[in-house]
Amino acid sequence: MAQSLNDRTAIPDAASLREVLARFQDPLPYAATRQIITTILPLIAMLVAMHAGLAIGWWSVLALGVPAAALTVRTFIIQHDCGHRSFYRARVANDLLGRFCSLLTLTPYAQWRRHHAKHHGAWNDLDRRNADGHDIYSSCLTVAEYNALGSWRRRLHRAAKHPVISLLVLPPLIFLVLYRFPFAAPRTWRAERRSVHLTNLSLVALHGALAAMLGIGPVVAVLLAVMVPASIVGVWLFSLQHHFDGAHWARHVQWDPVDAALRGSSFLRLPRLLQWVTGNIGFHHVHHASPRVPNYRLEAAHAAHPGFAVASVLTFAQGLRASRHALWDEGCGRMVTFAEAIRSAASANPPGSLTA
Repeated sequence: MAQSLNDRTAIPDAASLREVLARFQDPLPYAATRQIITTILPLIAMLVAMHAGLAIGWWSVLALGVPAAALTVRTFIIQHDCGHRSFYRARVANDLLGRFCSLLTLTPYAQWRRHHAKHHGAWNDLDRRNADGHDIYSSCLTVAEYNALGSWRRRLHRAAKHPVISLLVLPPLIFLVLYRFPFAAPRTWRAERRSVHLTNLSLVALHGALAAMLGIGPVVAVLLAVMVPASIVGVWLFSLQHHFDGAHWARHVQWDPVDAALRGSSFLRLPRLLQWVTGNIGFHHVHHASPRVPNYRLEAAHAAHPGFAVASVLTFAQGLRASRHALWDEGCGRMVTFAEAIRSAASANPPGSLTA
């Protein structure tokens, strides 16, 4: 079980926390540029090598697919920081780099940034779960809501939340197909909708040129070899950040940003190499406490305040099992599995009991 804490008195003073976090919110240009040199440039080199290597065999795809996917995940974290305008100091630098990253991650920069900003305004708030209509991986039903569904809708919901579907089948479809449309973007989001179309045009031009030179098959093979594993890892990271044994959700009147950051967001403790690949996003409790802290300063910020120790710690193995806890039980105040929800419903309505 993940380390959890339900005693609100243990949550550190918000003022002291903000004071410490303020010291880490200033971007470091050298650290940011170093990440570009060690992440984006090697990724581009690997993609070139994979395309070129297909002329003499499949070895390049087999050998470089996983490393390129890992660098794509790290590139997404850089794009994510640009969306928070925390990677560089200048807004224009963040936006230009974020748009460039979107060609490698297949994620329209402006639309994703706005959706993600809405997530940061309502995470783990039971009364504002629909503030961002596309945030399917960091929202949840309560046990009561799940049990109130019809039998078929319960089956569909469980099927959609099954790890094979939610963490293996859907992620590639999200990045390859869903992100090609301005979904959940109202007509008033003109810039965000335009970013989807411009990203698509850029991708068609880029991959169309490659296909004209190398053929459609090799280009598709490289794209799938990189994006399928990268999307699976990326979605897994986002799914466990607010769904795990120990996560805390609250109604809006009890919701507090510091409490929600430290008890509603995970601290995924990864081996050093995986921490590097995932751009320190495992320090998700720190990120929610202050989205302006760039990824390359999250670990230092975590170490600078003892209050961060109250966050729920997940090991890599616990992170792999975290998706099982898919429902919030308001009665016992914890995330539970579907099996636990079914047992809860059965005990509340034993055979032969009268129901309204």
